[in-house]
Order: sequence, then C-alpha cells, then structure tokens
Amino acid sequence: MSEDKRRMWQFPWQYKESIAFVGGITIIGIILQLIIGKFDFYLLSAPVNIIIGTGIILLLLLLSLKRKSVFYQWLSGIPFSVTLIVALLIMSMIMGLIPQVVRLDPHDNSFSSIFGIKQITTFWPFILVYIATLLSLGALIIRRLIAFKKQDYAFYLNHIGLWILLFAAGLGSADIKRFVMHVNEGEVEWRVYSDSQDIIDLPIAIQLNDFYMEEYSPKLTIIDRNTGESQPTKKAEYFSIDNKRPKGQIADWDITLKEYIHEAIRNSDSTYHEVHMPGSSPAALVTAVNKNTGVECKGWVCGGNVAQLYMTLNLDSTYCIVMTQPEPKRFVSYIDVFTEDGAEYRDVELEVNKPLKVGNWMIYQYGYDNMAGKMSTYSSMELVYDPWIYPAYLGITLLALGSICLLWRGNKKKESTNSNIA
Repeated sequence: MSEDKRRMWQFPWQYKESIAFVGGITIIGIILQLIIGKFDFYLLSAPVNIIIGTGIILLLLLLSLKRKSVFYQWLSGIPFSVTLIVALLIMSMIMGLIPQVVRLDPHDNSFSSIFGIKQITTFWPFILVYIATLLSLGALIIRRLIAFKKQDYAFYLNHIGLWILLFAAGLGSADIKRFVMHVNEGEVEWRVYSDSQDIIDLPIAIQLNDFYMEEYSPKLTIIDRNTGESQPTKKAEYFSIDNKRPKGQIADWDITLKEYIHEAIRNSDSTYHEVHMPGSSPAALVTAVNKNTGVECKGWVCGGNVAQLYMTLNLDSTYCIVMTQPEPKRFVSYIDVFTEDGAEYRDVELEVNKPLKVGNWMIYQYGYDNMAGKMSTYSSMELVYDPWIYPAYLGITLLALGSICLLWRGNKKKESTNSNIA
C-alpha cells in the first residue's frame, strides 16, 4: 500500500523513474540530432578520447564516495540497468531493420536520413544511452569490488570485460583509420589516398609478389542476338557446366556438353586446346537440339577475356548460346610486408577472411581488377589501423572467461543439488 502512494521521483527510484530518465535523455538526443545533426565521432580522436575516458573513470570514483546514497544505489541498480539494456536493444533492432550506411547522401531527404537512424552509431540518443550505460555498469562494478567476495569472480570477469569492451569500442572508434592500397605485381607500395584524395605515406609497405585466382566453372545461356537478353525473357535459364552432369535444358533446346576446357586457348578459328597460361579462358564444345523442330547445332563456346575474343554458337538468325564469365572461387595475394621499425613478414598468403595482423594494423584482401579477372596485374588491400584493438581483445577475453566460469559454477551447483536429492 505504501508503494502505491509513493510519488514520482521520490527516492528510492524504481522502474518508472528509470524509464522516464532514459526517455528524457532520448528526447534530448533527438532534439540535438535535429538541431546540430549527427554526432561526429572524429571529435573524439586522441587525445580527446583519452581525456574523456579518464574523466569518466574519475567521475565513477568520485561517485563511489557516495555509494551508500539512494542515488548511487539507483545508478548501479537493476531498474536503471534493465531500462538501459531495453533501450540499447530497441536501437539495435532499428539498426538491424533499417540498412545502415557509411556516408549519407546529401540529397537524401527521407525521414530515416534526417532523423539519423540510418547511422545509429552516430545517433545522439544512442550516444547518450551509451554514456549512461558506461556510468551505470561502472558504478555497479565499483560497488561490488568494494564489497569484494571471492565467490563472485564470474560476475567480476563478465562485467569488467563488458565495460572494457564498451569503453574501447566506443571511445576508440574515432582512432580507427581505413585505407585501400592498390599494389602492382612486383612492386612495393606504401602510399594511399585520403578521402580528400591527398596522398598519405603509411608506416607500412607491401610488396605484391603474385596474384592468383581460382574460378568456378562458368554457365551457358541463350541470348537474343539483337538485344543481348537471356532467354526466356521473363525468367532467364542457365546451364551449369559440369562434366558429371553433361546434359541440360535451356528454353526449347536440349544441351549436351561434349568437352570442357577450363584453361583454353583458341587453336584455330573454331577450335580450342588446353594451355595453362594467364590469357587462357574457359571453353566448351556443346551440342544443342531444338525439341520442337529437331534442328541440331554443334560448336565451341568461349566466354573470352581481355586476352582473347569470345565465341558464340549461333542457333538461328535470332538466338545463340553464350558463356558467362566465371565467378571467382578463391583469390590470393602473395605478399611481403615491411614496417618502419624494421619488422618483416615474408611469403604471406593474403586472402578473403584470412587477414594479416601487423602491430595495430590489420591487412585484408580487398579486391582486384574485375575486368581482367585472374589476369589482374594488381591487388587491392584494405589496411585498418586500430590502436584500441588490444583493450577490446582484453574485454572479450574476460567476457569469455566469465561465461565459462558461470557454466562451470552452474554445473557444479546442479551436481551438488542432485547429490543432495539422492
């Protein structure tokens, strides 16, 4: 009965006050978003982020001096924490439902662009909730550390790991730098272009020794010789080249694969032979029989590349069989990496999803000359500089250890309960 008579904003604060507080800072954030635009994370570049981070830690230490106050109990309590988690969850759902963009189109006047939800991480309400989460989680950690209990080690690992991860990921994001470097085969490159197209010399150099690509087998399709449209027009059909399944169908034509050469060079005006060299291209000898008329056509089809012309198989005056360009299966850059401090990384195989870590730099396989394909004479690599990566790794490690400890303690309690029942 006394709880029902408690007035709003009367200590101790509970869920109503927590929801109102988070709602209030969300409204303030929306107003800031509409007045001054999105939050510019680059304003937090070092040493500003270090100063702000130090300020947050000092503020938490000062607040801990009043840890027995009702305000501190609310700040580090469950109602405020749960409300913040729900707010972050809602923003995460918005991030998942609305496509996020790196750069906003200046001519995009849609609601989602003006409101800022196409870039949630620069959305002012998200920033304010993030800061509040750091303070709430930090206050809880300090309160529990002061009343330290050895059996709470899983709690300490989980919460300290989460706080370090949030701290490093948020404040450190301004120091992350991304560059794309194009390196020609046999050359060494250390220069990149900034967003304003200024040349920047990096403290890291890359030598491209070789570029190698594996390709999937191409496909065959029938096109209109006048328009180039694949047939049937409403729903184009393709025949995947596979020696184990040599027969297929495209529209009204039965296709039979007689011979396939993945690396072929033209032998004459109408034939091909196998040659393993950069300028080779897939070629297939096929037979096409029209199911309605019985007309049969036979000949070589080749997709061609920058080194040799394509070849088609004419079916009649309107249609012909063509070969699509093979899609990349795997592409690798064989590189050497050198740094200003004299470190060397030799004979590195750089490929997609297998980056190379060099100090605070991560080097990713980015791209190549799409027109040349496997004959590409250069490789594009993305270089990402993140000096806060080690604190983030520390936070993830502590989180993982804390989760393992929770599972272990849970199993131990379960075993103890079962033995008592027995």
